[in-house]
Amino acid sequence: MRLNGEETEVKEEMSIGKLLEEKGYRRERVAVELNGEILPKNKYDDTMIKNDDVIEVVSFVGGG
Repeated sequence: MRLNGEETEVKEEMSIGKLLEEKGYRRERVAVELNGEILPKNKYDDTMIKNDDVIEVVSFVGGG
């Protein structure tokens, strides 16, 4: 799979939610695009990653 523009190998069946956890993302502060479409937060734990997936994770940063 491709994560934020870089080839990444998934060694086991993994959900988007597990990927976010392993990479240190806080799910309430990110948006996930899966294969060109925004994935609703309530689907993170049910959506399994496939080797040909393209995933973009965008973090929201507060400030002003």
